Amino acid sequence: MIRELVHRFYTEVRRDPLLGPVFEPRVHNWPEHLDKLCAFWSSVVLMTGRYKGRPMPAHIAISEISRTHFEQWLALFRATAKAVCPPQAAELFIDRAERIAESLHLGVSIHRGEGPFAAPVKFSSQPAGP
Repeated sequence: MIRELVHRFYTEVRRDPLLGPVFEPRVHNWPEHLDKLCAFWSSVVLMTGRYKGRPMPAHIAISEISRTHFEQWLALFRATAKAVCPPQAAELFIDRAERIAESLHLGVSIHRGEGPFAAPVKFSSQPAGP
């Protein structure tokens, strides 16, 4: 399921007019990159420990990355997770993706001298609780 989610999702990312131009010039070996992303999601969701990379420096290095990119990435991810996964699994993947997006966005913002902010940016699709 992770493999199908990752492969289908990044097919959509590559086609996306906002995200495609960010990824295409940076990913030189898509099969290798997709394997790394499968290991990442395996580690995040199943706690397998397969992923050994450092995503923050990679995202900090993308000068044009903005909140809009994170929002679009999440919109595509949510739709793909709901299409590929059973409802409970989709919820889990989406929750983790939202947390990861918040963390990466905060890290990029701090690196650029734009944060931290008193109220962190939330990318959750769930309504805010009390």
